[in-house]
Amino acid sequence: MTAQPLIYLEEYKLKQDANDYGLADDFWDFERFKQQLQIVVVRYDENELEFDMIGVSCAIANVFRRLMLSEVPSMAIEKVHIYNNTSIIQDEVLAHRLGLIPLRADPRMFEYRANETDPPAALDTLEFELKVKCTRKNKDSTEVTNNENMYKNHSIYSGQIKWIPIGNQATIYTEAAVGPIDDDILISKMRPGHEFDIKLFAVKGVGKDHAKFSPVATVSYRLLPDIKLNRPVAGNDARLLQKCFSPGVIEIAKDDHAYVKDARYDSCSRNVYRYPQLADAVTIARVRNHFIFTVESLGALKPEVIFVEAAKVLKKKCRMFLDEIKGN
Repeated sequence: MTAQPLIYLEEYKLKQDANDYGLADDFWDFERFKQQLQIVVVRYDENELEFDMIGVSCAIANVFRRLMLSEVPSMAIEKVHIYNNTSIIQDEVLAHRLGLIPLRADPRMFEYRANETDPPAALDTLEFELKVKCTRKNKDSTEVTNNENMYKNHSIYSGQIKWIPIGNQATIYTEAAVGPIDDDILISKMRPGHEFDIKLFAVKGVGKDHAKFSPVATVSYRLLPDIKLNRPVAGNDARLLQKCFSPGVIEIAKDDHAYVKDARYDSCSRNVYRYPQLADAVTIARVRNHFIFTVESLGALKPEVIFVEAAKVLKKKCRMFLDEIKGN
């Protein structure tokens, strides 16, 4: 196989830069990557983060999405010991419901269990208890419509789960710091004679083993829309054009002409192509290296922490890969 001329390689590199959408091999340069990479925080709420990742390929964006979903660890209920369950919910269904209750415990404070047969330890396990019984509040009452007035423990919620410290955990954590994130998650409806006597054991895990270990409700990204007006659009056509896009994308200026205010919030519905008089007035595309990320945390970790932890996981994987290459 003969070597290709240097001029040909440079021409090929320019062609790749201009037309490659991540579907072919590219000449990757680390310094250029550092100059192009940007992360811009757009919106931040308590458990939701929206940010832009600019200057990366779709492969890099998808790596972070997958890592945040399935490889950033969290604590979740793994073992359920049911000593008594006289409710109408089967043991297996009840255990599954309990396992999906998100916990507030910070997974960075715990270790993975080394051996499933080892007894629970303070460094790798949280123990909880759910011990409740439904009884009639007043046997002589004639109330037949309001269950809350008729029964005690009619509805069982996650807030009734009690933490049982293991070892020295009581000196390190508080019940509010390790218990369920929300106290109003409904577990079961009860009637007199129904009873729970359950021990719960939470351990550290990752989402690729089970979805209950995922620290996020969802992580998604989309490409930044790119909308250009090819010609002036005014009057009734301008107002019709505005209705073709999501609110805030197209606005009407004082001279009654339409202009693109913020293409970011466009849903790419292509409604504009339904009208022949507007079909040639707009070019709709997407910026190939500008990704809009939305991260919604369950509450144990802040969304920005989840992203940083995902970066740490990626760094560790890269180092392991490099070590394997050097070892061979």
